[in-house]
Amino acid sequence: MTNMLARVFLIAACLLAGTRIQAQEAGSYPSRPVRVIVPFAPSGPADIVARLLAQKLGEQLGKQFYVENQPGAGGNLGMGAAARANPDGYTLVLVSSSYMVNPSLYPKVPYDQAKDFVAVTLPAYAPNVLVANPSLPVQNVQELAALIKANPGKYSFASAGMGTTPYLCGELFKLSLGAELVHVPFNGSAPAIQSTLGGHTPFAFVVLAPAVPQVKEGKLRGLAVLSTQRSPALPDVPTIAEAGFPGQEADTLLGVLAPARTPKEIVERLHQAIKGIVATPEIKERLDAIGFVPVANTPDEFAAIIREETARWAKVIRAANLRAEP
Repeated sequence: MTNMLARVFLIAACLLAGTRIQAQEAGSYPSRPVRVIVPFAPSGPADIVARLLAQKLGEQLGKQFYVENQPGAGGNLGMGAAARANPDGYTLVLVSSSYMVNPSLYPKVPYDQAKDFVAVTLPAYAPNVLVANPSLPVQNVQELAALIKANPGKYSFASAGMGTTPYLCGELFKLSLGAELVHVPFNGSAPAIQSTLGGHTPFAFVVLAPAVPQVKEGKLRGLAVLSTQRSPALPDVPTIAEAGFPGQEADTLLGVLAPARTPKEIVERLHQAIKGIVATPEIKERLDAIGFVPVANTPDEFAAIIREETARWAKVIRAANLRAEP
């Protein structure tokens, strides 16, 4: 009995010591550079926002926050690396909506939403946009639809990759036409845009932000923004409903996650820091200029959105009978 009590007290003492050490580490956070994994290619929307936040977080918290791009498999490669990281606050991951889509789209993903991550905040979201190479003989979505129907199997569309909402937007558009259309996936919106600029894929569904400069310069033709309202960044581009295809609206969410069991004090400190950053006039203006809407909600609010979006896209994927190769 005495030995058993001794063991109980020893275990309790170790737990208490661990808690105190964890609290001390959280109080001094960050004490060294912080890695921010972006599971997509450079220059895409997730990368743009991640680098903007990393710079400002470093300035505000006094230690470097650096971006590490790990593209591939619709974001799954980077998510797998983030899931395996130590839960000490020194690895974060900036996810897009693919985090909520992939569990239903892929036979297997290298993470478990419920067990591997904790929500920090949703810094911003952006609508998706349908763009075309100016050489394509269409001026609007109705003309694009007629061209595709008249030439089944001839045309292809680029997307930011399997698991992204731009990809699902393309599939929904294809379903609405009832026509054959080839999907060409890329590891992010930036390479999808480059393919469309080069004419390799005549049109693309991508996140608005990286497409804004190309549309403004006339290098791409904006056919529709996939949102309920026009974007201030491209006010002359109609919504998808105005273009004659209601019910196909979809945003790309960009959120910050940390590995599960990251101390709550660190999660809250990061949330408050990001909330302050996106509330500044400078950052709000920069986000607005590239088509992002600032949010920075609480960890609990973001967690609720993750659950809702996961269920929503699961229904779409089942209805369209979509499946990605592992």
